[in-house]
Amino acid sequence: MCDELTEKDNAEFLAGKLNRRNFTGLGTIAAFTAILPASGCAEGANEGASEAAGEVKKSAAQSASQPALAVTEREVNVPMSGGGVSDSYFVHPETGAHAAVLIWPDIKGLRPAFKAMGKRMAQAGYSVLVVNPFYRDAKHPVVGPDASFRDPETRTFLRGMAGKLTQEASMSDARDYVAFLDAQASTDTNRKVGTAGYCMGGPLIVRTAGALPERVAAAASFHGGGMVRDTEDSPHLLIARSKAAVLHAVAENDDERDPEMKVKLAAAYEAAGLPAEIEVYAGTKHGWCPPDSAVYDEAMAEKAWSRMLALFSAQLA
Repeated sequence: MCDELTEKDNAEFLAGKLNRRNFTGLGTIAAFTAILPASGCAEGANEGASEAAGEVKKSAAQSASQPALAVTEREVNVPMSGGGVSDSYFVHPETGAHAAVLIWPDIKGLRPAFKAMGKRMAQAGYSVLVVNPFYRDAKHPVVGPDASFRDPETRTFLRGMAGKLTQEASMSDARDYVAFLDAQASTDTNRKVGTAGYCMGGPLIVRTAGALPERVAAAASFHGGGMVRDTEDSPHLLIARSKAAVLHAVAENDDERDPEMKVKLAAAYEAAGLPAEIEVYAGTKHGWCPPDSAVYDEAMAEKAWSRMLALFSAQLA
């Protein structure tokens, strides 16, 4: 949940973390890719950072026998049914047709870190579209590499654009993005679609699955917030329309703020008869997954990535 209280938690955390990495200078996809080794599937439970570190080593060992695929990447303009185009990033293995994956970035939008994550997903064997969710207002990147959500002006700017992603608008966008993926030669339309979302992208994976229940079979949320609200357009109410198996990787400080969200999500998935892995990742702060985040937690991010790959491998076969 990107708000002032969560950012305050993160700032206090960073004040005491003297040895954190500085990713500001990593301005290219190649630089980010260098710190994102391909990850395999690993079993996981909420047992802390030591287990997560073990999973990272296990993933690396698995990767040695499953080398990353060569990929083709390009910038694309996706035509949107509401008007305009979404300038997005499309990447896929050089040969063959593969299951499609739609990635929704966090509130800072499409940028080098998310292109690197999309490329890493493609290297694992998927046809991947990483979108500019703010295409209605600006081309990506919508903010510079040093932009901080703690800055009031930046926060107001980003929230203004994010506010336009209503349930109706985002579900329409999801249909357009999947239609684009399905039209590509690199997409195997006989296989189901996966989707992943970060921060504000958490609700968007639920809406994507609800908008396209016959196409979307797997959905993964990372430190996603705002999924259970007291409104008629609460994303969790769409779970009943979905057919997707899900992963919800929850930041510890988000859970401390809203401990009932995971309970209500679990109840909604159970009522819908859908498999759901919902876990609070010990010691993490909101935004811990993207490698350019100030609160990036490599061990836990790798664990979450491995759980997503396990989900996609099982559901998109």
